Amino acid sequence: MVYVFIILLIVAVGLAVALYIQVKRGQRQAVEQQQLLTDYQHRVDDQQKLLDDYRALEKNFDNIGEGYEQALMAFDKMEEESQKTRGVKEALEKRCQELQQQNAKMVEAAQRGNETLMQVVATLNDMAHQSGDMRLSSLAGKISDIEDVEGNKAIERTDNIMVSQVADEAVKVSGIAAASYLKFDLQIAPDAAATMLHTNLQKATRALTHLLDNALKFTTEGSVTLRVSVDMEKMQAIYVVEDTGNGIETADAERIFEPYVKLNQYFDGQGVGLTVARSIARRLDGDVVLDDTYEGSGSRFVLTLPI
Repeated sequence: MVYVFIILLIVAVGLAVALYIQVKRGQRQAVEQQQLLTDYQHRVDDQQKLLDDYRALEKNFDNIGEGYEQALMAFDKMEEESQKTRGVKEALEKRCQELQQQNAKMVEAAQRGNETLMQVVATLNDMAHQSGDMRLSSLAGKISDIEDVEGNKAIERTDNIMVSQVADEAVKVSGIAAASYLKFDLQIAPDAAATMLHTNLQKATRALTHLLDNALKFTTEGSVTLRVSVDMEKMQAIYVVEDTGNGIETADAERIFEPYVKLNQYFDGQGVGLTVARSIARRLDGDVVLDDTYEGSGSRFVLTLPI
């Protein structure tokens, strides 16, 4: 009986030990399985991260592709606009060349025309001097005015004359001394009568003639005075024309020298006389101005020429 109990106890202990071993083995296997599961989950997570990174990279590539396509489209458009611009530029350059060629031809024609015109003027002046016909001289002056209204080319100073000679010639051409309705007074300072002037006699005479013509036109009664002097400090010959005519407002002191400006429409003329006078004077390195300090009843114009 005792042996049977012992045997049963041994069997029970064996079974318990076997069961314990089996449980431990099952626990170890469970831990190993859990570790494997954890490792697998990590790999799955890593793969998911790689997949997410790949998708993000793919999206970036898509964006880059779209940007590249847009850049290509913009470049193509810029290239198209550039071609249009080059076309317009080439057309403008061609037109500019054509205009330059036309302008060169026009300048050449104008120069030939001016040369012909000056030959006519010179011929008329020669005929006027030979015949004494002041009408020819007046006609030559009017033709010369066409060039002098817009002239800007320096006038060659080829004559060495007395300062007073310009005044004598201008008085003769204008005919002012013969005017019956006014008194004309020519006052030449002694030093002016003895001083040489290096100028262009024909052009200088024309400038002073216009000043005398202006005084003659606007002085219906009273007097016109021409004073001739020299300023040796400034090396200038000075011709002052004073009249007792209508006078000129200070506001019009410069406007009257503009081409075709007429302050009084009741008087004949084209309104270029003063313009021509100043143009000639300045191209001889002199000037014509209205003396706005003059307190007389009319006007005072001053022509200066370098000695």
